Amino acid sequence: MQADILFRNAEVIDGTGATRQRLDVAVIEDRIAAMGDLPDWRGGVEHECTGLVLAPGFIDPHVHHDEIVLTDPDMACMTSQGVTTIINGNCGFSIAPLTAVPPFPAPLDIILSPDVPRFVRFGDYRARLNAEPPAVNTACLIGHGTLRINAMTDLNRPADAAEIAAMRTALDAALSEGGIGLSTGPFYPPARAAPTSELIEMARVAQAHGKLYVTHMRDEGDRVRESLEETLEIGRAAECGVHVSHHKCAGLANHGLSEITLAMIDAARQHQDVGLDTTPWIASSTMLNSGRHRQATRVLVAESVPHPEMAGRDLADIAAEWCVDIDKAMERLLPATGTFFIMDEGDVRRILSYPHTMVCSDGIARGKHPHPRVWGTFPRVLGHYVRDVGLFSLEEAVHRMTWMTAERFGLKGRGRLAVGQFADLVLFDAASIAEGATFEAPFTPAHGIIGTWVNGRAVWRDQATTGARPGRTLS
Repeated sequence: MQADILFRNAEVIDGTGATRQRLDVAVIEDRIAAMGDLPDWRGGVEHECTGLVLAPGFIDPHVHHDEIVLTDPDMACMTSQGVTTIINGNCGFSIAPLTAVPPFPAPLDIILSPDVPRFVRFGDYRARLNAEPPAVNTACLIGHGTLRINAMTDLNRPADAAEIAAMRTALDAALSEGGIGLSTGPFYPPARAAPTSELIEMARVAQAHGKLYVTHMRDEGDRVRESLEETLEIGRAAECGVHVSHHKCAGLANHGLSEITLAMIDAARQHQDVGLDTTPWIASSTMLNSGRHRQATRVLVAESVPHPEMAGRDLADIAAEWCVDIDKAMERLLPATGTFFIMDEGDVRRILSYPHTMVCSDGIARGKHPHPRVWGTFPRVLGHYVRDVGLFSLEEAVHRMTWMTAERFGLKGRGRLAVGQFADLVLFDAASIAEGATFEAPFTPAHGIIGTWVNGRAVWRDQATTGARPGRTLS
């Protein structure tokens, strides 16, 4: 039997959580053709994998690469860490459908630059990706914040009945054109004035399509419990599955609250559909004027439009240099993004350990000095939290990065290794895998990733992109 690619003697972790097995895996075109002991098979390309792990390509359920997949289609930040599929449009902000014109309000201006073509219909965005695919598979949520920016001239109030109707019509169309769910971000200014009732009305449209309500909750700090209850209430009222994005308990006063929030999620799961993801870092990243600078032990400037030379600098050091307090320094740096050391390691481990938590990067690849999660999230879990800390098994970690996520978001044919599944694969060395990216050097590729394949084609090998762009749009 002849395969296009044959992996021999790999430690196969199939994504389901099952114990690894030593197997051969054959790939023909874009699918897994055979698995097992395959002595009679030959491959156009053969890889001897003794001592290496072969797993499904990782699925990142929460990124902000809506525009980057168009402007940097090799997607090295993802393929270098074994990611083969990404979900864009998070936190209530998607690239489409967008009828507003620049300048965009924060944080939409963080993910979109003014000189990239706009997509009035979500179908237009999908058509562009189909015509000029990136290296990774992409799916996209539809952002309530983006719909609000389209429909309202004054964002600082609840939407009226006509505006809600317009947003619901636009969401219905976008989901019909391939959007995989609704995302909201009432934490952010464009949607902060949206009451719970407005979010319920939007969630009902998602439910009618059998899609999820995915949210950056209204508060992840002092009012995290109330915000979680609001999210659960929305799910109950709309009879819609809800998914909590990058769950955290932010701010010194809220460290340890994950014991309460996880218990709330556990109780809610007994009678409604609730999921969550998180990042493996004690630092978050968002617009610099989010208010988090007052709750963090340290703030790094990721990007500043008026002062690009300050990227990578500590906000406190900048304030001292300018002889002002950190509030005035922040104002002078705007528009800007920052990295905030705001979480407790105990909470990070507790949330990661929760059986239903998926792994995400929450990556924003734009800017001169991004958070290291953009390049290092998945290897950090496999190296630090699995191998070094022993938080859970390698099989469990891979499950939370692959099949669990594919099932949650309805990504058919992805997320596990089985005959007939798409050949999205990552080959890595479990003994050496680790994030290379640091807060000082955030663009460094991971260690221990031998190769990444998307739809049967190599996209990362020998510590470099291959130039292949076989990604597909998923819905």
